[in-house]
Amino acid sequence: MATRARVRAPELVGRGGWLNTGGKEITLADLRGSIVILDFWTFCCINCLHVLDELRELEARHRDSVVIVGVHSPKFVHEAEHASVVDAVERYGVAHPVLDDPDLATWNQYAVRAWPTLVVIDPQGYVVAQHAGEGHAHAIEKLVEELEAEHTAKGTLRRGDGPYVPPEPEPADLRFPGKAILLPGGNLLVSDSTRHALVELAADGETVVRRIGTGERGLADGTADTARFSEPQGLALLPDGRTVIVADTVNHALRAVDLASGAVTTPAGTGRQWMHGAPVSGPAGDVALSSPWDVAWFDDRVWIAMAGTHQLWTYDPAAGTVGVAAGTTNEGLVDGPAAQAWFAQPSGLAAAGDRLWLADSETSALRYVTKNAHGDGDGDGDGGGGGDGEKGGYRVRTAVGTGLFDFGHRDGDADQALLQHPLGVTVLPDGSVAVCDTYNHALRRYDPVTGQVSTLATDLREPSDAVVVDGDVVVVESARHRLTRLRLPQEAVRVESAAHRTRRPVTDVAPGRLRLDVVFSAPAGQKLDQRYGPSTRLLVGATPPELLVAGDGKGTDLFRDLEVNPEVTEGVLHVSAMAASCDDDPDNEYPACHVHQQDWGVPVRITGGGTSHLPLVLAGLDPTDHPRDPG
Repeated sequence: MATRARVRAPELVGRGGWLNTGGKEITLADLRGSIVILDFWTFCCINCLHVLDELRELEARHRDSVVIVGVHSPKFVHEAEHASVVDAVERYGVAHPVLDDPDLATWNQYAVRAWPTLVVIDPQGYVVAQHAGEGHAHAIEKLVEELEAEHTAKGTLRRGDGPYVPPEPEPADLRFPGKAILLPGGNLLVSDSTRHALVELAADGETVVRRIGTGERGLADGTADTARFSEPQGLALLPDGRTVIVADTVNHALRAVDLASGAVTTPAGTGRQWMHGAPVSGPAGDVALSSPWDVAWFDDRVWIAMAGTHQLWTYDPAAGTVGVAAGTTNEGLVDGPAAQAWFAQPSGLAAAGDRLWLADSETSALRYVTKNAHGDGDGDGDGGGGGDGEKGGYRVRTAVGTGLFDFGHRDGDADQALLQHPLGVTVLPDGSVAVCDTYNHALRRYDPVTGQVSTLATDLREPSDAVVVDGDVVVVESARHRLTRLRLPQEAVRVESAAHRTRRPVTDVAPGRLRLDVVFSAPAGQKLDQRYGPSTRLLVGATPPELLVAGDGKGTDLFRDLEVNPEVTEGVLHVSAMAASCDDDPDNEYPACHVHQQDWGVPVRITGGGTSHLPLVLAGLDPTDHPRDPG
């Protein structure tokens, strides 16, 4: 095995303490002899949720030699609340110890720059690998096997049970419900996300009529008693009044439920996650999807909030096809023709008239899609701008929200109002839009006529969806595990305004030339796949755009010379990198290939004493940007 850099792993510290350990404090000394994988995550981040799923099989296969430790490192203010972390650990079925680090103390000690980041520590307490983003499970599996062999031979591997202690299950009819719809007969259908099932409730929103799904995680069609889901979220009733489409999020699929019989089928998705280079349209059962979070019927097809790729897709039940309708896969807030728009984890959809409203959670924004009245509206005259979902072209606009790093709770004019990671939208009887402002624990209202934002209700615990029933609003209080019926108030609730920015260490950079290096080392036994051209991709942008005089845009090299504007004092560099590596086996004509990808938002401050070199680790160890060695 190749010689690795030996950097002593810093201690694990976090003011919030430990979860899933039975109340015990854990130190690295307690873990000595085990292979430790630190997963730096935050529960708002869809890529972090993907990594949780990627690690499940590795965790099961190497349970006696590997200890995975989640280090929860918050982006939003809400995520720094200990109770919210406790909820998230249960919500997403995290079956390993978690350190709650609201102050980013361990994040800083390990020089982490992005969610998610994985750090591998060998049984003697040394950092041996770091990976940012998702798609690294195969590489880490190989590394674990090497470490097991090496440290078994040295006598430094200690096999046995790890420190994980599962929490006691809570009895309840619902556990972290996600979305709800009103059924033709007046009952409510709810996605019981953590229990991997759907629940039909009577009109009172409490009495269980039936459950659909076994309650065990899986992907299986069948009857209401035998079908399986995996953390289902969004629901949409088709115009036939008898079929419900389900966004089966962790299965990366759409499911169809026959309301009369309860039978479940899979009309779209392969059960595998879409990755760059895969088809973006075609027969619905042959095209992979990526964490569909919500669905809605709009313009004669099902629209899909594809949180995993920061896009909107569509599914046409009549044609049996799916395809991209809006978004580039770049994460951010950019309006315009659908094909050029940027989203950030679209998570809630609601159609009304000629508009499809959406909650764009990571930009804390309320946005909408409209169909172009004449031509394609994208200015190029080609009729494009809508992908498979284009029928004359669509445009994307923002009603509330400014970008990835600004959030809070502020009412008033829409151009200065603030939300915090909303997950649901609902059109009210008067044409205004109710927003489930999830991390503010509030129901907000946007009036498209006046352009005003107000607060309808507070003291809701992580509201994730709402349904209008007989003039009232039934809110899915996800973290209270219930539906709550509210009468629409005549006047909005008054709240104290608060504005926040994402809390992350700022990097001081010098004006002028800045060398950007994305560090990537192909995992052992793999090489970059150059058979069909460059296997790497780099996209660089900035907020504000004038932060960069030169160097933004696309390229295939994982390095770039940027020119930083000396007249700008601060901003954010947006970097997106991808590398594809394949098994290095000359005897195999069709080697297995793996895509590694990550997006970074790096806050920078322009100062004369700043650095002129910015390394970002995609996979590997960089000697100029390693964990702080405690000595």
